[in-house]
Amino acid sequence: MLDFLGTISWWVWVLIALAIVAIRDVLQKHHTISHNFPIVGHLRYWLESIGPEMRQYFVANNREELPFNRIERGWIYASAKNENNYEGFGTDRDIFQHQHFFVNNAMMPHEIKDENHPNKIDKSFLPCAKVMGEFNKRRKPFRPASIINVSAMSFGSLSAKAVESMNKGIKLADAYHNTGEGGLSPYHSHGGDVVFHFGTGYFGVRNADGGFSLEKLVELVEKKPFIRAIEIKLSQGAKPGKGGVLPGAKITQEISEIRHVEIGKDVLSPPNHKAFSNVPEMVEFIEKIAEATGLPVGIKAAIGKLDQWKELADIMQKTGKGPDFITVDGGEGGTGAAPPSFADHVSLPWVYGFSDLYKLFKDKGLSERIVFVGSGKLGFPAKAAMAFAMGVDCINVARESMMSIGCIQAQVCHTNRCPTGIATQNKWLQNGINPELKAQRLAQYYKTFRKELIEITHAAGYEHPCQFKMTDIEINIDGNDLAKDLSRTYMYEKTKVPFNGMQSLKDCKYLGGVK
Repeated sequence: MLDFLGTISWWVWVLIALAIVAIRDVLQKHHTISHNFPIVGHLRYWLESIGPEMRQYFVANNREELPFNRIERGWIYASAKNENNYEGFGTDRDIFQHQHFFVNNAMMPHEIKDENHPNKIDKSFLPCAKVMGEFNKRRKPFRPASIINVSAMSFGSLSAKAVESMNKGIKLADAYHNTGEGGLSPYHSHGGDVVFHFGTGYFGVRNADGGFSLEKLVELVEKKPFIRAIEIKLSQGAKPGKGGVLPGAKITQEISEIRHVEIGKDVLSPPNHKAFSNVPEMVEFIEKIAEATGLPVGIKAAIGKLDQWKELADIMQKTGKGPDFITVDGGEGGTGAAPPSFADHVSLPWVYGFSDLYKLFKDKGLSERIVFVGSGKLGFPAKAAMAFAMGVDCINVARESMMSIGCIQAQVCHTNRCPTGIATQNKWLQNGINPELKAQRLAQYYKTFRKELIEITHAAGYEHPCQFKMTDIEINIDGNDLAKDLSRTYMYEKTKVPFNGMQSLKDCKYLGGVK
């Protein structure tokens, strides 16, 4: 029999294999295309599966793709590798299109004359101009040492090597790393500043019944002094107001220990918090955490209706209590997978959501006491300049950080098949990540970002981006031949941020980063 099989040509074996596939296709009833077009139908599913890659490489032009086009991705990749990130022969962007904005440069740019100025020594030195927790007199205030930081992304959603790369990178860049709601993992613990973030699942600070444990949070903060602030997630841009389920099959021994959940048992993250059910209770919850830990405490949310935000502002105005910082997430969506109906339609895009919220707090006289953090495709220097002009004090970036360590926008984050090993728990795919190299690249992207933002700031006549005014940015509005500045577009004026020079920020005893 073996001798007979050995005489059969290789092409006959191919035909036999194809015949088996064809018979299987005809007999199965799950896929109409495969049934009606045996063998050939598989080509359709394969081409569909690699559609995003094919479009970005061969079909779409430089400015066409979403969420990030080729020019944007190329700038991040080149910046992370410390390569030439310039473009020649002028812009290929339609600068008259709706929502295109312009930074008004000064006739005489800002000049650094002092040879001991922090930006003469380090061209990327750019801390936050405000201190988290200063107004509320928290015991451990925190001034972020970088205005660009890693946004909330959990271990579990991201791979261990991706999280490790980012944490080592933010240590090199003197930024901070937001843990995301999956708890503090060993991969977040390589020396960089950390903002501990939790949502309705209370992962990492969770009781056996799924409720919040203040004792576990205090114990965590005491054991991990690199935790510099705490963020409570109310909602996120990708799916505001929607809960989620962590399937028991995904809960390994490691994830069980990090998140404080049972192995093999499905875990629900409900849309609502158990620890509070209304705005006054939320404020008391914030104050209880701040008192117990001494750390600044903030909230993160995507913006829609403003009624409860007005209630929060009234309570803060009346009592002097409330969050030390507010992270505004854009409805553009992010690393969190969501149904298209949520990602496309629920909550406002960042510019509309932030402007509505900032205006509300400004009108109540509260904008000076809050550190505003922007999160929503702001990982480019010019976009950051616009965000600072609108009132932002810091920005968090998620997908841009992922791209700096190798993400190719394959858009399969939710399938566990990320080809770069970043958004998957597949060990083989993770093996392609070299944490030491990727840490260098994330740090270089952050440093390049800050350097170019400083250059834009100087071109506008300022020393720090916190000095940008609404009138410094003009934006194209549909139906108008002339661009309008941001104050006329969004109908408010930004509150002036107290600033006494870069040297005062460098000398601040609350400054984060590696000392």
